[in-house]
Formats: sequence, structure tokens, C-alpha cells
Amino acid sequence: MIKTILVGLDGSEHARTACRYAIWLAEKLEATVVGLHVVDIVSIEGSFFHDISGSLGFEPYLDFSSKMREVLHERGKAILEEFRNRATQAGIRHDTILTMGIVPNEIAEAAKTADLVAIGHRGVNEKFVTGLLGSTAENVTRRSPKPVLVCTLQFKEIQNPLLAYDGSQRAAAAMHSAAEFCTVLHLPLTVLTVNRDEAAGNKILQEASTYLKAYPIEVKLELQQTGNAPERIANYLREHRHDLLFIGAYGHSRIIELVLGSTTEYVLRNASCPVFLHR
Repeated sequence: MIKTILVGLDGSEHARTACRYAIWLAEKLEATVVGLHVVDIVSIEGSFFHDISGSLGFEPYLDFSSKMREVLHERGKAILEEFRNRATQAGIRHDTILTMGIVPNEIAEAAKTADLVAIGHRGVNEKFVTGLLGSTAENVTRRSPKPVLVCTLQFKEIQNPLLAYDGSQRAAAAMHSAAEFCTVLHLPLTVLTVNRDEAAGNKILQEASTYLKAYPIEVKLELQQTGNAPERIANYLREHRHDLLFIGAYGHSRIIELVLGSTTEYVLRNASCPVFLHR
């Protein structure tokens, strides 16, 4: 089960909500939370500053870079201090990491020694992001070697989780996480599959039912035969007020995903609640 939760902190409100979810889960699971802040090397050594110094005809770039590095490190320390105060107040075990590099890469590297990564849906630069999912979050979900909890802006204690299950291997891994999670937190679990073929859909649900019988949890099975799968999942979350979605990183058709965009990506961009993404 989850014993170490890594949470990415950048000072944004989305990251603060991810921190709240991480601390809440740590209390329930008796886990340790590790707060990670990455000083973005692109902010210090990106081409933008090279271009500025060159166009103005001066050479104080190295000094400017050094001062920028110092300022960003101090900001990172303040963000981690805020995290430590929250974790201490909640009475949970915690640790902090302050590092520098390319943000998604550093989060993915630190994730190797965690059981779950919690990140905000959007980051500190959300005003400059054109999509509904921040670029850092999108990159972390693609690169993380461990499950990722992508948190929405508003915090809500989890009471009504949903598992999107299509019978794939990664969906089965997500089902295992959902079963363990619901067992420890004493929560019910709704299993949703979207399949226009009623017989095939019921077979998938029966697989899930058979697996979940080993767990002492209340299970509800739901088959949706109409609509596009990713849209149906996102709509079902809102219609039934689910507050957590478990989903595998990919469904069956990788070719379709490459051309049209994956079910996972669509759901991440449009989900009304946090998404527990199993790699």
C-alpha cells in the first residue's frame, strides 16, 4: 500500500491543494509525505535571458544568472517551510527536497523512491498555459514511474471514488490500487465501463466483480453503451458527483491514441475531480 507520497510544490494554489490531498491521504494511510520543490533551470538559463543580454549589448549575464538562482532558491526554501508547517500541524511524518533542474524530469526522478506522486492540475504559470492541463502535469503523467494523483483546484475529502475499467492490463493495475485504497479508507467503489457491445461490456464488468470479491468493499457495477468513452467517463464523474477517479494510463488501442489523443489525456483535461493515474 502507499507509504511514501511525493508532492510537487511550486507555490501555486493548485500545488497547495495537492499538498492538502497528500497530507490528508498520509493521515489516513499512516504514510510519509515528501515535499519537493524544483528550481526551474529554464527560468535561470533559458534562451530568453541569453537573447535579452545579447540584444542589449552587455555581458552581465553570469551575474544576473547567479542572482536569479539565489532568489529562486530562497523562494523554494519558503515554499518548503510552508509545507513543513502544514505537515507538522497535521502530525504526519514528512521530509523535503530542494533541487534544481527541468521540473518534470526532477519530479519523475524523485518518484522512483515514492509510492504515489501528487501534483496540481495546473502550476504557477497557469495563466500562460493554453490547455486545461498544465504542461508540467502533463509531462509528469507521461514520465513518472509511479502512480500520479492529479489534483483539481478545490479540495474535498474523498468519499465516492470511481474506477474506469476497460479490461486492459493498466486498467487492472488501477483496479488493484482502487481496491486497496477503498479497503483501507472503508469506501465504496463504483466500476464503470463504456462499451457499445452489451455482452462484451458485461464480460469486462464480471472480470472486475470477480477480482473485487476478495476485498471487503461495497462494489457497484455500471455499463454505459452510448457515447464516446472518454467523454462518457468525464460526464459520469460530474453526473454522479464522484470525487476521485482511478484510471489506467492507456486503454487498448495505442494507434488510435497516437492519432486522436488518448482516453487518459482527455479525462485528465476534463475530469471534475482528482485523477489517480496508474502507469
